[in-house]
Amino acid sequence: MYADGVIFDLDGTLWDSCRSVAESWRLTLEEKHRGLIRPTEADIRGIMGMTARQIAHSLFSPYGQQAEAVCLDCLMEECKYIAVHGGRLYPGIAGLFSTLKPSKGLYIASNCQDGYIQCFLEYTGFGKYISDYECSGVTGLSKAENIRLISRRNALSAPLYVGDTAMDEESAAKAGVPFIHAAYGFGRAAAPLAVIHSPLELLDIVEV
Repeated sequence: MYADGVIFDLDGTLWDSCRSVAESWRLTLEEKHRGLIRPTEADIRGIMGMTARQIAHSLFSPYGQQAEAVCLDCLMEECKYIAVHGGRLYPGIAGLFSTLKPSKGLYIASNCQDGYIQCFLEYTGFGKYISDYECSGVTGLSKAENIRLISRRNALSAPLYVGDTAMDEESAAKAGVPFIHAAYGFGRAAAPLAVIHSPLELLDIVEV
């Protein structure tokens, strides 16, 4: 299929940072917030793709009225940790980006906090491939609205969105953008345009 731009989700689509995030949050909570919870890698996997407010209500309820503030502190400290320790990059991402880049724009739209995408790009060296990115931590908008924002900002006429969860699928539908399901990631999809089981399979779907 033709696409003039490919917009990617980040966690569960480009890399898996669950272990690093869990370790970072445990350190922050123990050192600064009495360690009322000890998030595991499985806990982090379960909240990937949520906004900060959703994460606070889902995982930080033991902190009561301070849940959102504690969650935001963990997210900010997380960026510092991720910048050093990174995550597990899915095999083939570098090859995928280098093959797609000459013929189309590459973008990232995520529900993460401000600074997280920048840490990903710095740690991996992929800033040379990504033309633009947006996140709810900056705009306060939904993922669907950020997908539309990237599309407008870059004058895309035929973008598609690649993500790994039902929330990604719903966001792409609301944005009016075809959805490719990264089935190697964290979640499922109901009726994606196509399914890939490894990043490089996207090259069998998108015209290069």
